[in-house]
Formats: sequence, C-alpha cells, structure tokens
Amino acid sequence: MNQSASILYIPHGGGPLPLMDHGGHTALVSFLQQIPDQLIRPKEILVISAHWERDIPVITANPSPELIYDYFGFPEQAYKIDYPVPGAPDLAEKIYTLLTQARIKSKLDPARGLDHGVFVPLKLMVPKADIPCIQLSLTADLDPSSHLAIGRALSPLCRENILILGSGFSFHNMHAFGKSTLNPKDTDPENEAFQNWLIETCTDPALNPSQVEERLIHWENAPHARYCHPREEHLLPLHVCAGIAGYKSATTVFQDTVLGKKTLAFLWQEAQ
Repeated sequence: MNQSASILYIPHGGGPLPLMDHGGHTALVSFLQQIPDQLIRPKEILVISAHWERDIPVITANPSPELIYDYFGFPEQAYKIDYPVPGAPDLAEKIYTLLTQARIKSKLDPARGLDHGVFVPLKLMVPKADIPCIQLSLTADLDPSSHLAIGRALSPLCRENILILGSGFSFHNMHAFGKSTLNPKDTDPENEAFQNWLIETCTDPALNPSQVEERLIHWENAPHARYCHPREEHLLPLHVCAGIAGYKSATTVFQDTVLGKKTLAFLWQEAQ
C-alpha cells in the first residue's frame, strides 16, 4: 500500500463499559491498551464512529471538542469521563476537500464534540489524549456502496501519518448480547459463521480488490448477516476503512469475545 497511515477497524464495546472494569470487556480492554505498540505513532487521528449519522458526511472541525455522553442508564461516573483531546481542524479541511474532489457532498461542523465511539476506545489507546482527533459521520442511508465510496475518496490519507479508526462492532445484535452468558466456552454458530466470513473477506490474499468490494457491497448475503447486524451502523465503519485501504488484505488483530460474542478487529498497515 506504500502508506504511512494505520487503518484499524475495532469493536468499541458496550457504551462506557470498557472504562468501568466490566467483565465482558476484559479481552477488548487489553487489546485496545496494547494495539498502539503495533502502530506507527500518528500525528493525528480520524475516527469513523457507528454513533453518528447524517444525511451527508459531516466532519468535526472543533479545535476543542467536548465529549458527548450518548448513552443512558449507567452509573454517575460514566458521565464524568474526561478526555481533553484537541481537535484537528486542518485535517478536517483536508477531508472535506478530498470528498469534494470526489463529488461527494459533505460539510464541516465547528461545534460538535466526540461521541463514545471515539473517546471510549481512545482513552484506552491514547490515555494522555495528546494526539489531535476528529470524527467523520456515517450517512443515514446506511448504503454500503456509499461508505465504500467515501473510503475510496479518502485513500490519499494513506500517505499521511495518521491513524484512521473505524469504531464499530463486528457483531451488534443487542437482543443476542442480552442472552449471552459471558462464558467464553459457550459458542454461537451463527455469530461464528458471520465472523469467519468477515475474516475471509478482509484478510484472504486470494481475493482481488473487486471481489472484496463486491462482498462488502452485498454483505447481507453473508451467513447470518442480519442476525449479527439487525441494523448495520456498527459494520459500516469497516466499509470506510476497506475503501481507504484500497481493498487490500488486512490482518486480524483481535478475535475474541466481547459481551459473550465473538468479535473482530482488522488492521491495514505496512510492516514497520
């Protein structure tokens, strides 16, 4: 890929629970704390979070973003989490320009803060909050082709020293999470089948870019796709990441249980 950027798709866990010593997130917390050792330290971070949808792509351009506690029903401490990361307005402008050049209408938002799909994983990955960060929204149509196109438009970012973080969940069926026992010996064949399809799609070097693109466009045809994603907002950050990476083969860097369900993280990065 001849890139200096790291492109990483991760599960961000359930709300603020990764920051609250929740037993169903032990493996994920350890992964998020350790994965920076495998990355080139970035100058800036771009996060595509599952928790922000707009009619067109919107980019945060707030130089001092506040946190958005976009969850409910948690203890008071969950609403006092602090992550005073600076924004990166120049990077936001660059992303806006790239989307415009690709004839994708977008806009900058100078006021919006960062939601928990951003600050929860980054508080574990970059605890000092010393790498400027911005966020890019999904589009509300949840169209896989549109999100792949957004990614392709942003592919020049591969030449930048940034971390591109797709923050979602490769399994996101809230009803099924509720039935999980959190016993790592328990299995869910439907969950396993879809995750194995994702691994093949994202990491098999025998698949050419056109084949990867076609599979991601038609992800609903994968085994038990709608069981794993009744609504696909937590999957689509993967599409943006894959588009940026040019559909090259990724490495599976996390394959463990979160809230009792198998879930994955993928990394696109040239060897250091």
